[in-house]
Amino acid sequence: MRAFDAIQIYFDAAAEHLDLEPAFREALLMPQREVQVQVSIERDDGSLANFVGFRVQHDNSRGPMKGGLRYHHEVDLDETRALASLMTWKTAVVDLPYGGAKGGIGVNPRELSHREIERLTRAFVDQIHDIVGPDTDIPAPDMGTDHQVMAWFRNQWEKYHGFQPAVITGKPVEQYGAKGREEATGRGVGMLTFKLVRRLSRQPKETRIAIQGFGNVGSHAAKFLHESEFPVVAVSDTTGTYYKADGLDIPALFHHRLQHEHGLLAGYTDCEVLPMNALLELEDVDVLIPAALGGVITEDNVDRIKASVIIEAANGPIFPAADKILYERGVTVLPDILANAGGVTVSYFEWVQNRQHYRWTLDRVRQELDHTMSSAFENVWQTSQEKDLSLRTAAYMIGIARVQRATELAGLT
Repeated sequence: MRAFDAIQIYFDAAAEHLDLEPAFREALLMPQREVQVQVSIERDDGSLANFVGFRVQHDNSRGPMKGGLRYHHEVDLDETRALASLMTWKTAVVDLPYGGAKGGIGVNPRELSHREIERLTRAFVDQIHDIVGPDTDIPAPDMGTDHQVMAWFRNQWEKYHGFQPAVITGKPVEQYGAKGREEATGRGVGMLTFKLVRRLSRQPKETRIAIQGFGNVGSHAAKFLHESEFPVVAVSDTTGTYYKADGLDIPALFHHRLQHEHGLLAGYTDCEVLPMNALLELEDVDVLIPAALGGVITEDNVDRIKASVIIEAANGPIFPAADKILYERGVTVLPDILANAGGVTVSYFEWVQNRQHYRWTLDRVRQELDHTMSSAFENVWQTSQEKDLSLRTAAYMIGIARVQRATELAGLT
């Protein structure tokens, strides 16, 4: 199934409850603009390399468009379109004054040198600089990119448009970035996991966690949950599943990841090492947190998923057919458009600070993040309970209704 088709299924389920007319549904769902560019760079050995880059701008009815910049070999127009629409509903669910966008380049960054990634970033900016900006479309880090890529992006964009750090978020703190931005998505995942577990009348110490993916999001989520006394019994990355029945030593794993190339866990020995895909199907797990790629839970493996709660830290980790089966089984799924919204929330805080030329403390960033995410969670939870709907449908209804209202107020219908 194509990624955008999956989003449309979730969208349509919520739109039915909102009684949206078909033409208006199409207007809200389809992107406003899609850009595909060729990005050519000189490799370190003097050869020429060509890549394809994308920027999809989905909706700006509630404010400037906002969305990550992804460097991954599977990036294509369909995925970028789907993720751009997700950003529209995500920013609306947490009530940020943004719309949705997404961008990326089809490349494996591990196959490029540091200088080649810089040249790639600058060449991409050369192609799209005139369609992004602090009042139109604000990129941010995503899979395969980080604060350094954001610094290069900003520097190249400012060569055309002058000093304006608010053009991009997720920058280094020394380059007007926000404190707490790197931890934000994972911290938000951890916070909402805690809130959902308490809503389900569970105790943290008795709730066993498994996290698929131990990159930036998964590792910070694990750190927060460990500090909140949850036993994190399994984590995984491309090198395998690292399992310990009585709970992993997350600080030790975190340190190991930081000390090894590409942040991989290979070589960590204080646990049992299982195949990479084993994590999804572990028997003794209460909460499963997919924090890697999308589409990892499908009709083919959904019957082997044992967790009773799933937190979507990744974008689109559950295909619609599997999501329906899980709902019918009574599995509680916290959807991606809420669960992983911590990153864009702190990106918003960074943008606000840049526009005000004023810096917040880390404590204030965390307090504001907690307030924003908690308010959104309570809104989605109450809607779900009152209307007897899944948390996903409730979240989409809230997001779509806010975008619908903004569009109508603008007089475009």
